[in-house]
Amino acid sequence: MSQALTENENTRLIVLISVVATIGGFLFGFDSGVINGTVDGLQQAFGSSKAGLGFEVASMLLGCAVGAFFAGRLADRWGRRSVLIISAALFLLSAIGAGAAHSSLVFVAARVLGGFAVGAASVISPAYIAEVAPARYRGRLATVQQIAIISGLFAAFLSNYLLARAAGASTGALWGGQAAWRWMFWMQAFPSLLFLVLLLTIPESPRYLVVKRRKDEAMRVLTRLFGAGEARVKLAEIDASLSEDHHRPRLSDLKNKATGRIRPIVWVGIGLATFQQLVGINVVFYYGAVLWQAVGFSENDALLINVLSGALSIGACLVTVLLIDRIGRKPLLWIGSAGMAASLALVVWAFASGSLVDGHLQLPGGMGTLALVAANLYVVFFNLSWGPVMWVMLGEMFPNQIRGSALAVAGAAQWTSNFAITVTFPILLAAIGLAATYGIYLAAAVISVFFVLKYVHETKGKELEQMEG
Repeated sequence: MSQALTENENTRLIVLISVVATIGGFLFGFDSGVINGTVDGLQQAFGSSKAGLGFEVASMLLGCAVGAFFAGRLADRWGRRSVLIISAALFLLSAIGAGAAHSSLVFVAARVLGGFAVGAASVISPAYIAEVAPARYRGRLATVQQIAIISGLFAAFLSNYLLARAAGASTGALWGGQAAWRWMFWMQAFPSLLFLVLLLTIPESPRYLVVKRRKDEAMRVLTRLFGAGEARVKLAEIDASLSEDHHRPRLSDLKNKATGRIRPIVWVGIGLATFQQLVGINVVFYYGAVLWQAVGFSENDALLINVLSGALSIGACLVTVLLIDRIGRKPLLWIGSAGMAASLALVVWAFASGSLVDGHLQLPGGMGTLALVAANLYVVFFNLSWGPVMWVMLGEMFPNQIRGSALAVAGAAQWTSNFAITVTFPILLAAIGLAATYGIYLAAAVISVFFVLKYVHETKGKELEQMEG
């Protein structure tokens, strides 16, 4: 498609469709962040050990890995919108079930169910946006997905803080005599229902329809988006981009037929997905309250710090919206990696200066402030770069024929890494301490700089039909 603004382009509809899709990102963020304020409640309700608590917090991520893997495959079979509708229903069921759980088993089952929804939304929402948006502002629209994720995290942190404050503590009683931590989960039911209703009003991805040989439907959608003349051109471009031996997408497409090896673009996607988690960002998101209490802050102060981190994250993502289609994806990634490495080094230095007093880490002088500032700076660099850009690139970097299958593999890798980092944090915290644990994340941030410079290729300004793999 021409980079010039097409005369009949329905920009308002394209933006509206993208906004609806990003509600999945909001729920992804809310579901990921809500656990942060419920840890004390879970320990009290279920009497969990350190390992048990780590599994309860990370249980959703097992569902995420499965959901991300099968969502990509199911989206190739049933459609992008259909998979998002299923994920919206699962978000609703998970919110109700997690809040109502009276045993660890039921709670884990509800969180895994929510994980299916998060995994599906995490890969399909940006892919759907990429498949309806023009190249010249596709990056900005896809970045809104990360703003939605962070907004969901922020909403969860703020909701957790207000509910815990109203009840006196996360374990205190609120409406109906139910503990505040249960209401933290139930709050998610409202945006879940909104997502489900709005998804019924948007069309299916035209690229999916072409892949399924439903060209008349694809033409109608493209005409609504770009006008009849541009729609005919676009339909021909999408059709031509598919392989000559076009068939229903399958996992074997990820192999190069000449060599029998996995295509390099797939390994790059897996690398992007994995490094985004190895830098340890979700330790801050999932265990923020525990982390700040460990260095001397009260529960209320720790929850308020989470709200601050969420607000800074949104601000960083807004900067990315302005930059991603101007300077490109690759520069943002390596700048973010370098910034995270520097800020994590300060965090490690601050934590290394502390000493254990009655089982709690005490930091001398202004080291607590340094740790707080450096950790929030780290969050800013992440959300300026790897947070939004990784999802943008996964949604657009793969050729049409393999997009669903490649998203399945990369998404599963992302959530498996997320699970590994999250479930090991309480164990590492007890075994080697905060400084050494964050040293591991620091090493990953340093390595990610070189990964980006050597293996990642720019996708700015390219139509999806130009992607090569």
